[in-house]
Amino acid sequence: MNDFVAGVSITCFAASYAVALALEVSRLVFRSGVRGALMMGFAAAGLLAHLLYLWHRAATSGALPLATAFDWYLLAAWALAATYLYLTYYHPQVPVGLFILPMVLALIAAAYFFADENPFTIDRASLWWGAAHGVLLLLGTIAVMIGFVSGVMYLLQASRLKHKRAARSRLRLPSLEWCEQVNSRAVVISVLMLSAGLLAGLVLNMLPPRQQIPWTDPVVLSSSAMLVWLVAAGLFNALYRPARRGRKVAYLTVVSFLFLLVSLTVALLFETRHGVTGPASDAAGRRASCIAMTTAETPCAANTQRRSLSPGARR
Repeated sequence: MNDFVAGVSITCFAASYAVALALEVSRLVFRSGVRGALMMGFAAAGLLAHLLYLWHRAATSGALPLATAFDWYLLAAWALAATYLYLTYYHPQVPVGLFILPMVLALIAAAYFFADENPFTIDRASLWWGAAHGVLLLLGTIAVMIGFVSGVMYLLQASRLKHKRAARSRLRLPSLEWCEQVNSRAVVISVLMLSAGLLAGLVLNMLPPRQQIPWTDPVVLSSSAMLVWLVAAGLFNALYRPARRGRKVAYLTVVSFLFLLVSLTVALLFETRHGVTGPASDAAGRRASCIAMTTAETPCAANTQRRSLSPGARR
């Protein structure tokens, strides 16, 4: 298996995307009953090979997984290719590949011909992965909240129509169709953003000199539970078509919001190592304990004073 993964090259997934693009262009020339399946097949094969290539680079890169400009260009290309596959699956009649796949191939070409493969410094890698971790989790949280709001509006509108109550002039809710679309998209976007955010957190946790957060940390456990639910909800929404309509998708987004509330409550009220950077936090803890001491002559205070006069502290 390892030899197979190691044998995956850029040519493998770039060629798959190129064939999918050629099939997209053929839409303009002739009709075909099997073209859609072929496009999905080549795109999915390229996406899988692309993922295996990135996984192999991360596993063999040592202390800094996926921390080069080369890797980041390929990550962006993979995200765009996944977006293409999703849009083609849900909107098979729209030739989105004519617009997305050229950008995917352009990013791969930029990585192959121009991007630097030398790893970032530890500080720069931590900055990039930390920013990705925070931004992706933020976007996923917003998507869950938007889904919850649209789900509540759907349930209120459905209840009004079921009981044949007249709409209030000062409280006009959107149509059920609009709420359904927002709910379905919120489920998918929240799964993608939170999954990518947690993966970025895993990479960040591996960077030295951080003290690794254990899997039993309350924030890790609650976030993992929420992600498992969202993935299950996303698969249910994707594979079971009736789940995309009616009250089912509204209930999915409401339950997702409850999972989010639990995760946020755990992060606020429970003791956690999430966000702690190890040595720096230990130093901060020592300084705080020294400040708490009422006697300035204690060894702790003396050590703090000596550290403050060290060359590193003066710089």
